[in-house]
Amino acid sequence: MSEQVTAAGRGMRAAIEHAGYYPELVSDTVEGALVGEPVESWLVHHEATFDRDELRRHVTVLALTPTRLVVTHTDDHPPDDSCPVPYATTSAEAVALTAVGTVVVSRTLAEPAGHRHGDAVREVVLTVGWGGVARIDLEPATCGDPDCEADHGFTGTAASDDLSVRVSAEGDGEEAVSQALEFARALSSVTARRR
Repeated sequence: MSEQVTAAGRGMRAAIEHAGYYPELVSDTVEGALVGEPVESWLVHHEATFDRDELRRHVTVLALTPTRLVVTHTDDHPPDDSCPVPYATTSAEAVALTAVGTVVVSRTLAEPAGHRHGDAVREVVLTVGWGGVARIDLEPATCGDPDCEADHGFTGTAASDDLSVRVSAEGDGEEAVSQALEFARALSSVTARRR
């Protein structure tokens, strides 16, 4: 990779290779999006899903640089009408750190009554919002009177969750959960400093 190689950059490259999912393609995508910036923190998430009778794989790489959050995603696809051989699609988005509005970290812990500082976390869901995607969930509003037939309009919620990554100890390993928490801390720290 041609970016300024840091220990974090080397760790990210090793994690991409360890995932074993088109490591050269994924690395090329990440490198192209980094445009030479050094990696300060990273998260590589490899996920396998079943689509009918086929195994489909995806990998998401998050790289934190001094100025941006780089998000890359790669999917593989079986042959179809558009391509007679298996193919992959890859995308990269670079988000200015000043645009990151929310960093939400949800943790799942076993036996919470006995939890002690530093105990292992079973699962982490990292959700990051920067305003690229907005979702509005609407439902009919009611007044609480079961006999009321008036139209009370709609009520709902608006959410900005451009990215959500779920990492579990059972599926991804305890080291992956720790890396997700480390990345979330680094991203939260950067967004806190700019306020």
